[in-house]
Amino acid sequence: MTDTRQKVLQQIDANKEKSLEFLQKMVSIPSVTGDEGAIQKFLADYLSKMGLEVDMWVTDWDALKKHPGYIPVERGYEGRPNIVATWKGIGGGKSLLFNGHTDVIPVGNGEGWSDNPWSASIKDGKLYGRGSCDMKSGVASHIMAVQNMMEAGLKPKGDVYLDIVIDEEVSGHGTLDTVIRGYTADAGISGETSGLAVQPACIGRIWFEIDVQGKPAGIQRRYQGISAIELGYKIVKAVSALEEKRVATVRHPLYPKPIDALPCMVGAFQAGNYASSFPATCTLKGSMATVPGEDHEGVKKSLVDHIAQFAAKDPWMKDHPPVVRFVGYDAHASEIPVDHPIVKVVSKNYKELTGRDPEISGRQGAADTRFLNLYGKTPTVIFGPGSTAVMHSDDEYVSIDDYQTAIKVMALSIYDWCGVS
Repeated sequence: MTDTRQKVLQQIDANKEKSLEFLQKMVSIPSVTGDEGAIQKFLADYLSKMGLEVDMWVTDWDALKKHPGYIPVERGYEGRPNIVATWKGIGGGKSLLFNGHTDVIPVGNGEGWSDNPWSASIKDGKLYGRGSCDMKSGVASHIMAVQNMMEAGLKPKGDVYLDIVIDEEVSGHGTLDTVIRGYTADAGISGETSGLAVQPACIGRIWFEIDVQGKPAGIQRRYQGISAIELGYKIVKAVSALEEKRVATVRHPLYPKPIDALPCMVGAFQAGNYASSFPATCTLKGSMATVPGEDHEGVKKSLVDHIAQFAAKDPWMKDHPPVVRFVGYDAHASEIPVDHPIVKVVSKNYKELTGRDPEISGRQGAADTRFLNLYGKTPTVIFGPGSTAVMHSDDEYVSIDDYQTAIKVMALSIYDWCGVS
């Protein structure tokens, strides 16, 4: 390790408490999807004080709707800006884009949490709070990597972009709008949850709804009706059967355990409307995953065909078939080559710091990398300190040691990819 690289790592170690306090501040700012304004303003101010060129803008919803990557959403983007902060290179190096989102899923009334979800409390080497894992620690690792390199007196040869977006949990439109605005790079690193695994791929995710129609009847003559609850349960079993089929037949080398990578399930069951009324209608809501290389629209069609074939064998549903609709989140799977240079750079730096070869795997969750890879022509690898197994959970947390490691890996990756002076 050169003296300059060692200086960067020493700088990061010296600023460990400062980096931790920065992440605590981020986690303490509530930023449920739709309410990202406060944290984005905080970060824009912070990045400006660092001396970076900060571009903060509000997405033009009407313009976004014209893009092929757009999916319908219920609300626009007023008061919810995106940010790209640029650390301008001196020339002669490759550009690198760091991508991450600040929106988080809801916390309800805090039920199920041991502490306030926004407490950013520390216990046993872990920092707790909504978003600590998914993925404010990833975003913070990017910012702290740049800040520590600046404080070490270094300048990149290639441009470094800190792309900090909103609305990832619902649509991914924040990253899509970054691409529309023209921000691309020679490579990208997403700080999404990976548990420090190097992940060149992510799954896709498709939300669906299935409407089931029974036969109405009065409660006293309920035997003359056909319960939509009972029909709905049959459809739930049919969806499970499709999952079994996909797990047995779909293969991808970065997903050696298909049962984990290919969930296809009903997650919500809504039927009837009154305790003393016969349930004649039912709506099921669920999701299914895809792996890179699959035909996204073909997978949707497979669900429609599967439900139709199942219903055709039922004495009632053959004449009253369920209706399958695709509503809400709709994300394509995405990947870059395992031997892509950015994958090699991140892997090398992880090994240099830990002495261990990194896990090379596919992320078992959708990611905004799909927009960067497909539309932005920015080949992007996933590497983040949060764990996918912990994201969206009560008592969400991130390992402080993993956060510190991520800062170092990101800094050395700037060093290697962009070149420094």
